[in-house]
Amino acid sequence: MTEIVFLVEDDPDEGYNAKALGESIFTQADDLETLREMVRDAVRCHFPDEEKRPKVIRFEEVK
Repeated sequence: MTEIVFLVEDDPDEGYNAKALGESIFTQADDLETLREMVRDAVRCHFPDEEKRPKVIRFEEVK
């Protein structure tokens, strides 16, 4: 896998949610900058083997 895509949505309460397509990865944060950091951390945890880890993380915002 070279790329992983996250759908980013506004949280009804506040902040943002991000869910990976095709993987069991979900995270949330109060702002987009923090959300990006949380997603990178979640991808590292989900793919501990760096060789199998996606090289590109793409965000698709859903309105």
